[in-house]
Amino acid sequence: MKFKTVRVIERLAVLSVLTICMTSCSMNQKPVLTTLSGKVLFVGDSFTGTNDGLENHVKKLAASATPPKLLQADGNTQAGATLKVQYGRPEIHDEIHKGYYDVFVLQDDIPELTEHSFEPFFVNAKLLIEEIRKAGSKPLLFMAWPYERLNWVSLEEIADAHRKISKELDVPVAPVGMAFHKAEEQRPSLNMLGDDKEHETIHGTYMAACVIYATLFGQNPQGLTYAPNGVSAEEAAFLQRVAWETVQEWNK
Repeated sequence: MKFKTVRVIERLAVLSVLTICMTSCSMNQKPVLTTLSGKVLFVGDSFTGTNDGLENHVKKLAASATPPKLLQADGNTQAGATLKVQYGRPEIHDEIHKGYYDVFVLQDDIPELTEHSFEPFFVNAKLLIEEIRKAGSKPLLFMAWPYERLNWVSLEEIADAHRKISKELDVPVAPVGMAFHKAEEQRPSLNMLGDDKEHETIHGTYMAACVIYATLFGQNPQGLTYAPNGVSAEEAAFLQRVAWETVQEWNK
């Protein structure tokens, strides 16, 4: 009887370990921020700046967690700017060299590249990532999406480019464009992009915030209580779920 009891206890212990691993180790990628507070600068174009700034939605989403995560999230955006343009802006280098921000979220607008080539993305993302790390901060790539006005590139190609640089430089990616596609497949009536088929609706901005939250902290956004005006509680729950599923799939 003692032997059987020991075997049962051993099996229960193994099951407990597996359960913990399935819950806490659901992402291969390590979280970018491991504390309940941090300073984050969002660098991008109008995709980052629209709907009152993506940084504000990420900050409010984080604050609605239990316990609250207290982010200082700021934005430095320029309309139509690619990372090639951002690298040429002295103020971006000033922000990096100050050493004030823990994380820089870098959003490229690949369709805007007049070269119709991914080379400027690879070159300038690498330069910025290296500079950010040298200053003691962490980079995070915000993967955007293709759109009708500049249709030389597909979502699959944008995703492949981000996978390549992520693997080469060991840099995390928030796969926002992939989450948009997944949400629109599951619920076509809920538009991620507005009438111009380019910039986000408030639902698209909220989805981006959920994906970035999940990537930033390595945690599931499902159950967070913040949702902006125009996004119902049911819609928020749907977007949170899709965001988490997309991040998990990306990081397999």
